[in-house]
Amino acid sequence: MLTQKDKEFLAAKSISEQQLQQQLEQFRTGFPFLKLAGAASPENGITMTDNAQQTEYQQAWTEYLEGSHKVLKFVPASGAASRMFKNLFEFLDGESDTPDTDFIKKFFENIHNFAFFDALNDACVVNQGEEVDDLIEQGEYKAVVDVLLGEMGLNYGKLPKGLLQFHAYDDSIRTPLEEHLVEGALYAAGKDGKVNVHFTVSPEHRELFEDLVEQKKGEYESKFGVKYEISFSEQKSSTDTVAATIDNEPFRNEDGTILFRPGGHGALIENLNELDADVIFIKNIDNVVPDKMKPETVQFKKLIAGILVSKQKKAFEYLRLLDGGNCSHAQLEEIAQFLESELCCKNPEQANMNDEQLSAYLYNKLNRPMRVCGMVKNVGEPGGGPFLAYNQDGTISLQILESSQIDTANAEYVAMFKGGTHFNPVDLVCAVKNYKGEKFDLRQYVDHNTGFISSKSKNGKDLKALELPGLWNGAMSDWNTIFADVPLGTFNPVKTVNDLLREQHQ
Repeated sequence: MLTQKDKEFLAAKSISEQQLQQQLEQFRTGFPFLKLAGAASPENGITMTDNAQQTEYQQAWTEYLEGSHKVLKFVPASGAASRMFKNLFEFLDGESDTPDTDFIKKFFENIHNFAFFDALNDACVVNQGEEVDDLIEQGEYKAVVDVLLGEMGLNYGKLPKGLLQFHAYDDSIRTPLEEHLVEGALYAAGKDGKVNVHFTVSPEHRELFEDLVEQKKGEYESKFGVKYEISFSEQKSSTDTVAATIDNEPFRNEDGTILFRPGGHGALIENLNELDADVIFIKNIDNVVPDKMKPETVQFKKLIAGILVSKQKKAFEYLRLLDGGNCSHAQLEEIAQFLESELCCKNPEQANMNDEQLSAYLYNKLNRPMRVCGMVKNVGEPGGGPFLAYNQDGTISLQILESSQIDTANAEYVAMFKGGTHFNPVDLVCAVKNYKGEKFDLRQYVDHNTGFISSKSKNGKDLKALELPGLWNGAMSDWNTIFADVPLGTFNPVKTVNDLLREQHQ
């Protein structure tokens, strides 16, 4: 039973009582597993390109940028870096005062190779009265880690990844935020030289992001001859999800208020939906490389963007034809072939349709947002994978799935997931307007049955947490999707601090 105080609390978060009840019902019923038709592969669903095709698609993107289109880079950047330093926190809290694991030994043996070393060294002098090397020589390893992570030092344990010093150059140090600005200049600048970049950030860090942009924007504008339009947004409070008790009732804080938690990156479909652009690139904040590694990244960003605008151009031609209402049977068959072969959308019932039904079906399937997702060869990295899955309307299309969406009791599905040739590096480019130039309402293309439930705890009490359909998973379930093979060299995330020691980040 909701109290008056509960109702006022919900209203303040712009969450309706109906939404609350729907979420509680999801805890009670759970989410259905997806029905799979197979893992996407180079033979079925993943576009492979040779050198000539790559050149053709990259040229298509160059020509698109010469038009009057608005292109934008969308970078989810709200996550704190605490997980990146998990091993260091464990060392700090552990009993040993000296490096006791291979991870910690590697960290200290290579400490001079981190881009943040000079900043850490200066902070150690201020906080400990000694330089890093002197502290290590004295066995004060934990003091060094404390300065790196603690609020009195660099505070890296609480800052977002986007603001950490990742890469060292001869004359400067760059954060991921800066590397994304550079990337934008290299593949997303319009003919007017404008580069649009949007970061989603947490409220407590927004000012820090804005300050860094203010400091650095002019430098990169001069360096690359561009003009940046940089904007920020925060995950909406209305996208938070209720936490539940083991009995599927609202979990309450010690003060009696209902506990809500951030709904995961799927909540960002709301932020994405409010942006005005023709084409939007999406890439995680930590997947950046220094300039020496950027040519390959830029080359294949242009490739997937060129595939997108080429396929969109063809889809728009077909939609205008369908809109005219006078398609011949042969034309309908041609459009159906495009939908099936180029967009990998198949309908087992298609053969039973008359021309009128087929025309309506094709129009409905083509007239929706489109995305091209880069896929890299599977080398055992964690992450979702590319699949052909059944939709609620009985059609089969390309989807990015996480392991939580797959029925582990189904041996065939588990084998598909483990044996997949590719995985998802979160490398997307999206077309979000229709053939009339109108924005799609992206919220209409979410499969709300693709969220998942996880177990958490708060103040020693167990609770259930509800994750919304992921941004590139269920939140884009009903988009037209193309998977394109891209090199592993374009995927260089920083999941732990020691990843910064990899050759790609040095």
